[in-house]
Amino acid sequence: MKKKHGFTLLTFMLVIGLLLGACSSDKTGGPSKPGNTKAPKKVDTSKFPLAVKNDKDAVEGGTLNYALVSDTPFKGTLSATFSQGAPDAKVESFFDESLFSYNNDYEITNDGAATWELSDDKKQFTIKIKDNVNWSDGKPVTADDIIFTYEVLASKDYKGQRYAENPITLDIKGIDDFHKGKAKTISGLKKIDDKTVEISFNHVNPGILTGIWSTAMPKHIFKDIPVAKMEASDAVRKNPIGFGPFKITKIVKGESVEYTANENYWQGKPKLDKIILKVINPKVITKALQNGDVDIADYPTSQYKDNQNPKNYQYLATMDHYYSYIGFKLGHWDSKNDKVAMDPSLQVANKSLRQAMAYALDTKTVNERFYQGLRFDANTLIPPFFKRYHDDSIKGYTYDPAKAKKLLDDAGYKDVDNDGYREDPDGKPLVLNFASMSGSDVAEPIANYYIQNWKDIGIHVQLLDGRLHEFNSFYDRVGLEGKDDPKINIYAGAWDTGSDPDPTGLYANNVIFNFARWENSENEKLLKEGNSEQAVDPQYRKEAYNKWQQLMVDEVPVFPTAYAYGLTAVNNRVKGFTLEPNKYSTGYVWKDVQVTADKAEAAN
Repeated sequence: MKKKHGFTLLTFMLVIGLLLGACSSDKTGGPSKPGNTKAPKKVDTSKFPLAVKNDKDAVEGGTLNYALVSDTPFKGTLSATFSQGAPDAKVESFFDESLFSYNNDYEITNDGAATWELSDDKKQFTIKIKDNVNWSDGKPVTADDIIFTYEVLASKDYKGQRYAENPITLDIKGIDDFHKGKAKTISGLKKIDDKTVEISFNHVNPGILTGIWSTAMPKHIFKDIPVAKMEASDAVRKNPIGFGPFKITKIVKGESVEYTANENYWQGKPKLDKIILKVINPKVITKALQNGDVDIADYPTSQYKDNQNPKNYQYLATMDHYYSYIGFKLGHWDSKNDKVAMDPSLQVANKSLRQAMAYALDTKTVNERFYQGLRFDANTLIPPFFKRYHDDSIKGYTYDPAKAKKLLDDAGYKDVDNDGYREDPDGKPLVLNFASMSGSDVAEPIANYYIQNWKDIGIHVQLLDGRLHEFNSFYDRVGLEGKDDPKINIYAGAWDTGSDPDPTGLYANNVIFNFARWENSENEKLLKEGNSEQAVDPQYRKEAYNKWQQLMVDEVPVFPTAYAYGLTAVNNRVKGFTLEPNKYSTGYVWKDVQVTADKAEAAN
């Protein structure tokens, strides 16, 4: 798995998961009370291995079938520079990878495709690409490719989000002048030789070893394509290349990808001949695994309860750098100034209302009773995956409907007409639209469960357009392209944070991923402190991020609902597959994966 160099959008299946059938609907369409369901025994997550167990001899070559578990097609933006969703990132992970390797703390090391060196004053970062690192078409990966990638990111015509989200990239000398058209080159990028680039920064960056941009674009492929047209080009959509262990030989748009071994791979030709990736709906993934149609799949944790002892496959698990959350729409994206614009007239602008709605959700019961410990309570927006920076002492929002009701009473939200719902402080009707993603037959009961929780404190919430929305259209309407749907008041989302704890790329006022469209001077101050020269001292950075985590709890533009363990189901014929970090990547190395039979093992 290549290192995550940016934040990734996740599907509904990962946002909240698939609620079990115990949540039946009542006459009003809401779920049964969680107290009516006996809590199952929690799963001991320590019992899951990180590597597949298989002592059989491997066959030579072979084809592995990989399931991309999703109820929606992958978008097909197959370039790290442009892609934003988890499905596309998964497709990329087989044919492209990071320039760098990573240790167990997700800091870069020198075992990858490139080595690095940081100057004594920590303001110059030198990258040297190894001599045997080539693109899958046989062309060498060069210093020009790295420089070209930064020029694309910083171009005024670049419409992706990977430039503004990364404060380390923004701190390169001369990159702002290049972005504004004041310079033809980026002065902080110096080509030493064909394989070496020196990057100069204006300041010391405390997160450089976890957050520096880590991928390259093949300049010889993209140099004649205008930046504004790159994302839609065949080089991204139909014929993408990388320097990973496999190369793409066939794409069925949104449905499947066929890969063959990359004979030019810098670590040597992979052991498998071919990998076939197919989109598999979560409703049928268990059956596909049991039939032997699939070798490896990210498994829906809520389905684990009824499939704990599979015959023909085994489970691996690790804690994800992930959190799900509920967000409030507090403004819109100002495309003219490339920043958020808050609107105090919006219905959820009242902080007491947001706090009450956070206290109203019984996320603890959902996580404990329906995920057996594979989902667990979230208190802050920096997940415990980041052991140094997660503040476990912060209480966050726990289920407290009495406290929620008092907050609403004190803020003037009263049920004026006795219909069971509160009006706003001016006595006007309060009806909030909730945007949530589809994911399975039980996705709607999950949304209804939350709606019922809010109804219990007198807040009238309804599904946006009366239905759930598939992954791509959901994020388009939430504002991924800068076009916020004004109908949305609340939304349910999730983030894969990558390996850098810095939250700037999600919550600064100039990043489009700030879907809540929230701006706060203390927020900007603390985010800058977390990236300041003083923050080279881990304790200083920790203190800044602790204050930031508490600020987000106090102001509640969004609030987290769950952290998670990720389950991976692996057929018994697979060998050499691991989730354990190693010297070449943050996850498994596809070149070492093998199979011990020509066909996957079936349950019967």
